[in-house]
Amino acid sequence: MRGSCAALWLFLTLRTVLGGMEVRWCTISDPEQQKCSDMSKAFQQAGIQPSVLCVQGTSADHCIQLITAQEADAITLDGGAIYQAGKEHGLKPVVGEVYDQEIGTSYYAVAVVRRGSQVTINTLKGVKSCHTGINRTVGWNVPVGFLVESGRLSVMGCDVLRAVSDYFGGSCVPGAGETSYSESLCRLCRGDTTGEGVCDKSPLERYYDYSGAFRCLAEGAGDVAFVKHSTVLENTDGKTLPSWGQALLSQDFELLCRDGSRAEVTEWRRCHLARVPAHAVVVRADTDGGLIFRLLNEGQRLFSHEGSSFHMFSSEAYGQKNLLFKDSTSELVPIATQTYEAWLGREYLHAMKGLICDPNRLPHYLRWCVLSTPEIQKCGDMAVAFSRQRLKPEIQCVSAESPQQCMERIQAGQIDTVTLKGEDIYTAGKTYGLVPAAGEHYAPVSEFFSASCVPVNNPKNYPSSLCALCVGDEQGRNKCVGNSQERYYGYSGAFRCLVENAGDVAFVKHTTVFDNTNGHSSEPWAAELMSEDYELLCPNGARAEVTQFAACNLAQIPSHAVMVRPDTNIFTVYGLLDKAQDLFGDDRNKNGFKMFDSSSYHGQDLLFKDATVRVVPVGEKTTYRDWLGPDYVVALEGMLSQQCSGTATVASRVSLLLLLLPLALTASLLQPCF
Repeated sequence: MRGSCAALWLFLTLRTVLGGMEVRWCTISDPEQQKCSDMSKAFQQAGIQPSVLCVQGTSADHCIQLITAQEADAITLDGGAIYQAGKEHGLKPVVGEVYDQEIGTSYYAVAVVRRGSQVTINTLKGVKSCHTGINRTVGWNVPVGFLVESGRLSVMGCDVLRAVSDYFGGSCVPGAGETSYSESLCRLCRGDTTGEGVCDKSPLERYYDYSGAFRCLAEGAGDVAFVKHSTVLENTDGKTLPSWGQALLSQDFELLCRDGSRAEVTEWRRCHLARVPAHAVVVRADTDGGLIFRLLNEGQRLFSHEGSSFHMFSSEAYGQKNLLFKDSTSELVPIATQTYEAWLGREYLHAMKGLICDPNRLPHYLRWCVLSTPEIQKCGDMAVAFSRQRLKPEIQCVSAESPQQCMERIQAGQIDTVTLKGEDIYTAGKTYGLVPAAGEHYAPVSEFFSASCVPVNNPKNYPSSLCALCVGDEQGRNKCVGNSQERYYGYSGAFRCLVENAGDVAFVKHTTVFDNTNGHSSEPWAAELMSEDYELLCPNGARAEVTQFAACNLAQIPSHAVMVRPDTNIFTVYGLLDKAQDLFGDDRNKNGFKMFDSSSYHGQDLLFKDATVRVVPVGEKTTYRDWLGPDYVVALEGMLSQQCSGTATVASRVSLLLLLLPLALTASLLQPCF
């Protein structure tokens, strides 16, 4: 009786979960459909339940859609497809393949170079590269995704092929011959011994697949090969039959590590680009993964050894490779944590994040928030300059009244991006959920703590003591407002406050004195100033020459950052700005527009700080907290935790200065210019 109840429960569960007593397996080709049909018959003859029904799709993407629509139930996918199926369709991995008992359900993507070469992961730009094939996991997806995600490779408009062809100094990417960039991506390919099949994604191309990509490196065609962790050891030290590899020694090659170092080829566990997850069977979220494993486990128990009537892990009889499962599979195992994130792992997820980019989902315009008439003028010129060079997406300028209004409208989807300073970055991230997409890089010594003459965006109800030294514009209007209409606003304004004896000390950045002395400024108030007439105050109570800012400074603060909504593709934003700065970033460029110069617009730091040398990727600093750094965030939160009214505002400002600036007590006894 108990057995009958158990059988009835299993029957009802299968009907509930799978819509009937069958698992509908999705295939993507005629040979795979044939193998699936043979597997179904073999399972049926062996009495394995539930039965397998084969549903033929046209591609992995199509099968994912069929499973989502409940027209199929299961398919085996590689890492990239698992990422898409999980992220966009809510499917989950339930059964994983094992290839090597030593490393379990994964393998490793590595970058190999010849010992003695000077190549590192940080100097790949311009070198010649060898890949296993276009869209292959370890030969393309992982290395390209890693380079994009880490900021080493910029991609404009999702055009990954163009980005790679521009980045490397020639490549062999089998399968890229049909693309618009074949001249670069197929430059190192050789074809077979007769010259046929050049750049084919097949054995006709001698540099195809793992061994082929390594051969490309070994024969000197390329400088780096992107292969799996076992490739070098399988093709050196007498372990390979082809003549090209018989004399190769594994000790003549090294791995490139993510941190810029190099390692022996045997050290792939610690020195790799990413751990690559094994292929896995995916199903809908409401499907019991345990039932799927029990079905397949019974199958592999009977049909994974020599002499069996059907071979689950062999595709030789069908004239193809890796049908239903990879031919190198030794075992199928259940997946405990059935989420795509857990299965893929952090390294692989990061790589895929850098690679996944759908040009059809990119906006035609990047709407840039501007805050003043001069900034509108510069933004308009930038939009025209970018458009003439066919940079994508195009720039559209949208005006707002304050940085906070920019944040509000970006959050609401009415604007896309704005460049913000530290305190505003904090507000944008914490209050509005925005994230950094790119940052500014200044001189080789980082920018140090600065503030303005304490002007603010809205001086109403602001303590009068914080505006006492401010002077407004030439007509005395707009006193203490947080923009260039206040003459003592910004770095140069705070220095002017000191120069004109309104204050006794100025808190500025390390380049401010040099920007406004020795004839470097055309402003009348700065025309006669000399840098040697000023000194720095050091935290230890001493003074120093203004050139000694590296040793005598108050604190380091984060660079300005370009902020966007979290659903914005930050790699596309950086890709646009990186291509733009190649054309317009250098003040000596002959293309007419200067990204990092505001002098033509009678303003300062418009769109970007004028001190910017380059726009840089955010790398791993993908949140406002990461970008600002823990010390800055702690200091800012300490200030903001005080009550923001009356003298409490003064106290909170001073508490921030006391934390970051040991001079604050002394400075508070003077009349300061912030």
